[in-house]
Formats: sequence, C-alpha cells, structure tokens
Amino acid sequence: MRAPRALIPLLAVCGAAAVVVTAGAGAAIEGAPDLGPAHADAARELPAATVTAMTWNVCGDAAPGCPLGSRPAELVREIPQQLAEVRVGGRKVNLDAVFLQEVCSEQVSALGKAAPFQSWSWEFAAYRDADGKPRDCANGQGRLGVAIGARERLTDARVTELPSPPKLRRVALCAQVDAWHAKLCTTRLSTTRWDDDPRGDYRPRQSRRLAEFAGTGRVLIGGDLAEEPESRNLDALYRQYAECDQGPGTARTGAETKQDWRGAALEKTDYLFASGAAGISCGVPETPVRASDHRPVGAVVRFPDSEVDAGER
Repeated sequence: MRAPRALIPLLAVCGAAAVVVTAGAGAAIEGAPDLGPAHADAARELPAATVTAMTWNVCGDAAPGCPLGSRPAELVREIPQQLAEVRVGGRKVNLDAVFLQEVCSEQVSALGKAAPFQSWSWEFAAYRDADGKPRDCANGQGRLGVAIGARERLTDARVTELPSPPKLRRVALCAQVDAWHAKLCTTRLSTTRWDDDPRGDYRPRQSRRLAEFAGTGRVLIGGDLAEEPESRNLDALYRQYAECDQGPGTARTGAETKQDWRGAALEKTDYLFASGAAGISCGVPETPVRASDHRPVGAVVRFPDSEVDAGER
C-alpha cells in the first residue's frame, strides 16, 4: 500500500442510480463541447468521504496478447469477478467507480447486467478508424473503446478526440457525478507498436489534451497511458494532478501493471490521477491476472472536509 497522496474532496456515495449503458459509438456525446467547472459566489461545505476506484485495461478485443479476447463469453464472466476482487493494502474494497480501456461495447452491456453492477450507471465511447467510423471489436463484441462505470448516476458525458495517428484515432471520455461534484475521465493513449506511435510523437500531445479536457476541480482520471511514470510524455498530467502510486514527494514510480505472456508484470502503464488535497492508497495485484495482459490499479481515496463554490460541477 502506498503512502497517502494529495487529492480532491468528494461527497460520499449515497445511493444507487439507474443503469445507463451507452454501448456503441457514443454518438450522442461525440463532438460535444468540453466539460468545465461552473462558478458561483456562494460557497458550501463538503463533508469528508471515502471513495474507491479502479482502472483496468481488460484487453477485450481479439488482438495479439489478449488472453481471452478470442473467448469473449469467458472474458465477460471474468470481468465482474475481477472487479469484485479489488484489494488495497491487502483488504478487499467495494468499488464506487470503474475505468475500463480496450473494452468492447457488448462487454460493457453485459457488465451492466451483472448482479453487483445492475444499479450502476455506465458510459462508453468508441475509438475511430481512419475513415472516422467507430472501430469494431474483431471478436464480434460490438465497438472497441473505453468505458466509465459509477455507483452514482453519470451525467453530461462528453467525448473528445485526441491527437492521434490516422490508423486509430484515440478518444477521452469524461462524465459528471453530481452526487460527488466530481468529473470522471478515462482514456487509452496510442501505443508504442510499430504501426501506432512507436516514437512517441503523439502521446505528449494526447496527455496535454487529456489534461485540458479533464480540467480542474474535482477530477479523477483512470487510464492506460502506454508510458512508464518517468516518461516526459506524461509531464502534463503529473504537473496538474497527483498519481495514486507515484511515491513520496514528486517521485514518479509505482507497481508494474503490464504483463508479458507468462503473466509477469514488467512495467507500469496504468494510472489513477486526481486533483486537490486528500489521502489515497493504491493496490495492484501481486499475482498474474489471467483475463488480461494488464493488472488493475485500485485505490481508496479519503477526502477531507472542504469548501467549494456552490455552482462548481
């Protein structure tokens, strides 16, 4: 378990919301203007709260390196089991928010129907091909993209396209949780593959765009950023937010999350960033995760009392 980090206060999770699964291209939210905090003169106190979150690249497509991508029925059974087994500091935690990458829209739909997550709210956004059409999953599981799930209702879901190589145009997805006065965001940056972004020409621009899109205020970002912590390509995010597993002070470290074909974790490419001032503890499984080539990152965030503008979103 990592030492407490500085984050932003949120309201406690206080109930369930209707499931909202936008499993597809996210057409209703594509191209919408960025979210930004509203402002008001009045201020109010937000009580202390504890919120748990997890980010995970589920490797849901039938692509090289995805253990269950070609066996989608088995993967659909594994995803909710993995989400139910998140541990931080050796203790199992009940999740309040989930960020998923490389996930297929039909897998998000199935997850929304699983018993522990039926009352959750879900949003999905698809990557785009060079022709601008949503990217299909090769295993017949709908569209390929990123998703956010929350125990509370998600509202104002927006998508922005990140600067990307033309072959696969990456997106960032953000949604508001009014009950927490928080914005949740997720993305998967371009990879180091020879046919994607091997020289890292796009990832620093993608990081800057993500930071701009997520903005300030109550922000929690989960994603697979395809870079190790010390990479300068992530400077924009480390300048604006605190990463849950980054070590003491300004150290940029963290437990390895990317696995090889044997299940051995070799490098950290998965992150949970947040803004503000609070305490946070991270957890990454010490044993291989069989359902994906990534291990999830779980976090328990302890938010203190704070005063905010009454109109802040």
